[in-house]
Amino acid sequence: MESELKDLNSKPPNGNGNSVRDDRPLLKPEPPVSADSIADMEKKFAAYVRRDVYGTMGRGELPTKEKLLLGFALVTLLPIRVVLAVTILLFYYLICRVCTLFSAPTGEEEQEDYAHMSGWRRTIIVSCGRALSRLMLFIFGFYWIPESNSASQEDKSRQPEELRRPGVIISNHVSYLDILYHMSSSFPSFVAKRSVAKLPLVGLISKCLGCVYVQRESRSSDFKGVSAVVTDRIREAHQNESAPLMMLFPEGTTTNGEFLLPFKTGGFLAKAPVLPVILQYHYQRFSPAWDSISGVRHVIFLLCQFVNYMEVIRLPVYHPSQQEMDDPKLYANNVRRLMATEGNLILSDIGLAEKRIYHAALNGLFSQC
Repeated sequence: MESELKDLNSKPPNGNGNSVRDDRPLLKPEPPVSADSIADMEKKFAAYVRRDVYGTMGRGELPTKEKLLLGFALVTLLPIRVVLAVTILLFYYLICRVCTLFSAPTGEEEQEDYAHMSGWRRTIIVSCGRALSRLMLFIFGFYWIPESNSASQEDKSRQPEELRRPGVIISNHVSYLDILYHMSSSFPSFVAKRSVAKLPLVGLISKCLGCVYVQRESRSSDFKGVSAVVTDRIREAHQNESAPLMMLFPEGTTTNGEFLLPFKTGGFLAKAPVLPVILQYHYQRFSPAWDSISGVRHVIFLLCQFVNYMEVIRLPVYHPSQQEMDDPKLYANNVRRLMATEGNLILSDIGLAEKRIYHAALNGLFSQC
């Protein structure tokens, strides 16, 4: 799931006025790069560098003890967790299917959802979704997830409900696991690629979440339409207690969890209050951060860890000043600095383009091996 609401249409149009589709794979190998230059690149692209036992791209030389633990988990823990995870996914899909029977989705064809249903159907979808998402995290080894509030949270709790209600949750982005946590915590609506709506099982679940679908290669007019949908949904969530909250990752991509990338301004255009949430993954052997490692390799190694760790820091609802409402970029930067201070994160000025360069360089290096 993506929240790159300012970069979704960054590719120039072709001669026919249509946008050019970007088919470059994120991990496309480039010409070979020396190990010395990789060390220099790790300083420049520090936000994407893995520092766990499994090494760069999860291809490092493992100690003997780690090899034995990994081998044991591959034949015992991994298959059990896969079976349980698939079972939960199928079970929740059936719940969503039953609850949406004889119910028409709201919204236009490309943005239809079931998140605006009311009554017992919506209650079951949300309650089961939150419970099963937390159960999924438990199966993945996140047995305890400590949550803490900032020191000023108690003062904010004394405000009237209409002032405390945010329109959108703003979170740093470290892993696909972030989505499971937020589903278990508040069951918000995400921004997702349009293709997600057509996926088996997951497609219906995403519609029950109320996801807003985007298409990277869409025309500028389509992008503006999606941005307007997100802005309207944020305002609706702020003004209507029964409306689903929006959830955005304004960095637009994942990091190793130690840094905070520049924020896109899409989540701040509505001028509504935001709820900043900081996710931190602690580790001893394998980092749950999905930074410079392939998806399949990451899932396998994650499920082979006996225990995984996540910590959550919730900040007070951030209410923008008039100056911030007039300048979404200032609003986004101020929230970003607050999150970096409270979460002890390092501010970085790189983004997805630099991540592509770093990944391509790593693939060039490993292709020589």
